[in-house]
Amino acid sequence: MSFWFWHGLRKGVQSTRYPARAENTPGVSPGRPVNTDFSSAEEARRAAAICPTDAIIAHGKSTYINHGKCVHCQLCLRSLPSPMNWEPGYEWTRLPSNRAESLPLPSAFAKSMHIMVVDAGDCGACLRELKQLNNPLYNMHRLGFFLTATPRAADLLLVVGPVSENMRGPLLKTWEAMPTSRKVMAVGACAISGGVFGKSFMCACGVSSVLPVDFEVPGNPPPPLAILHGLLVVAGRKSVGPVQESPKGDTAPWR
Repeated sequence: MSFWFWHGLRKGVQSTRYPARAENTPGVSPGRPVNTDFSSAEEARRAAAICPTDAIIAHGKSTYINHGKCVHCQLCLRSLPSPMNWEPGYEWTRLPSNRAESLPLPSAFAKSMHIMVVDAGDCGACLRELKQLNNPLYNMHRLGFFLTATPRAADLLLVVGPVSENMRGPLLKTWEAMPTSRKVMAVGACAISGGVFGKSFMCACGVSSVLPVDFEVPGNPPPPLAILHGLLVVAGRKSVGPVQESPKGDTAPWR
């Protein structure tokens, strides 16, 4: 027992310093593909064809990424003669495609926000990353974020999974039981677009087909810091991440 006491004193605080400063430790994020310009239209079409979820759209010599569908399979990075561009980072939180603006919670919630997590058919990947926020490395409690088991005490409804048919009713009841200041955040590609599961006879094509979503955190699964960035955005302590241009030339998120 004394070993761990002295070991802890020697090592000091190991929690990430994010958001006070950027976290650059190797392995904290898998990164993600970004819009890429190829030397020919054929290369762009080849990149689009290799994507299993149609997250890549070819437009002339350029490819555009719908991060709400991307499952991080890395085929576009490792299985093409000319790979897609890949960016590091984790500040991925964005607005849904049907929202031009989404306000964060009032300032009173900035340092004390309670989160209700609903598993709406998740495969376990996003939940596993979410659970990491309670460990000493990420320690979301230091930022004033707390999980709650009751929707009546929740400020944010965080949903993972594509919303299976059996979870549609419980999800709606949870949302209706929350205070009116509530916000909804869809975490992961399945919660945003249905991922590889939706739309089917047993699940919806994401949370937005059931509830009004305020913020989205892309990724499959998103790393813990991406989810933490989403919480900070909801609390009004961070802004949404940069938006990739669409094939139409606008800057709105697209599907």
